Order: sequence, then structure tokens, then C-alpha cells
Amino acid sequence: MPSATVHLLRHGEVHNPEHVVYGRLPDFHLSEKGARMAEAAAAELARRVQGGERIVHLAASPLTRTRETAAPVARELGLDVHTDERLIEPANHFEGLHVTGRELAKPQHWPFMLNPLRPSWGEPYRSQVQRMTEAVREIAREAARRGGDGAQAVAVSHQLPIWLTRLCAEGRPLPHDPRRRECNLASLTSLTFDDVDRPGVPGVSYSEPAAHLYPGVNQLPGS
Repeated sequence: MPSATVHLLRHGEVHNPEHVVYGRLPDFHLSEKGARMAEAAAAELARRVQGGERIVHLAASPLTRTRETAAPVARELGLDVHTDERLIEPANHFEGLHVTGRELAKPQHWPFMLNPLRPSWGEPYRSQVQRMTEAVREIAREAARRGGDGAQAVAVSHQLPIWLTRLCAEGRPLPHDPRRRECNLASLTSLTFDDVDRPGVPGVSYSEPAAHLYPGVNQLPGS
């Protein structure tokens, strides 16, 4: 009955001077501070390895900001980055827009705001949970295959998919207030499976290795 832990690492701050919902758009790179956040997360993971933890596998969403966040982790831990499409940001009707009250008042957006519980403006919450839980369980199995019982993996993803995965693991409703997500930049949401080969609810823990870099950061819920 091999156990394993998957650390869901959110990417660092993105250079986004126009404050748009960048979603799946290409070429949205980490800011200078975002790169430092990624380094802080990598340093924390390296510290854990030096303390005896076995982090043996690294996966990431294919988007620019997640790959750039994964790079220092790969360097510090000596791991290759495995791209996993299931870790990607959800599609969003408002992608590329700076969403304000004035923008939302435009009639062309109204059909996409009819059901915020689904939500109607993008990939349904349940769809995100399904692909993320499949990915996380597979990544946990790969960690156990590579490192044996108690091995760990890192999966670099995005705020909303990570938060929904945690809500599901904790048995909480998926619809939520985006302003109340506990999934800060370069944070680690860690899921521990007692047995990667059997169904079961993982244990959840959360940490913020880059918290010292948060002052002054403008975070947009939903981006």
C-alpha cells in the first residue's frame, strides 16, 4: 500500500500591467518578483529534500508562467519537467479583458453570466475537478513508482484548479467567492494519499514559501 504526496504549486506573480484575465493566453511571463517567488518555493522544496523527504517527480501545466515557475524547482531538485495538459488553467470567456463593472455591463457578456454556480463563463467546476483529480492521482502513483512508499511529487498549476481540487478533497461545495481562495502565489497545497492504488480522500496541508514577497502584489481573483 504505497503512500505518496503531491504538492500542487501555484505559479508566481505574472507581469500583467494591463490587469487582464490572462487565462490560457501565450507569452504571459513571470514578473521579476514572480521569478523570486518561484525561487523561494524551489528553495523550500530543496530544504525539505535535504531534511530527508523524497521528491522524485515534477509535472507542470504547459503555460508559460507555470513552466517558468517549474524551472528553478527542476534545477534545485535535479528533476525533469513533465508537461501535463490536465494541470492547465480553465478556459474563460473573459480571457484578455480587464474585467470591470463597466465591462460586465456590456450585453455581449450577459449570456456568459447566467449561471455562476457552473460557471457559465468558462470550464465547469466539475470538469476541472475531474481532470485535476485524475492528474494528481496519476502523479502520486508515478512518485510511488519512482521513489517507493512515502515518495513525493510537485505539480505546478493555477489558482482555480488547485483550489477546486482542495475543495473537493475537503468535501466542500465547489461554488465559492474567488476573493476567499486560500491559494496564494507560489503556494503549496499538499495532498497526501495513504494508498495511491485505492480510492480514498487525501489529507490536505497548505504553506506559503513566498509569503515575504506578497506585500504590494496586485492579485486578480479569477486570473
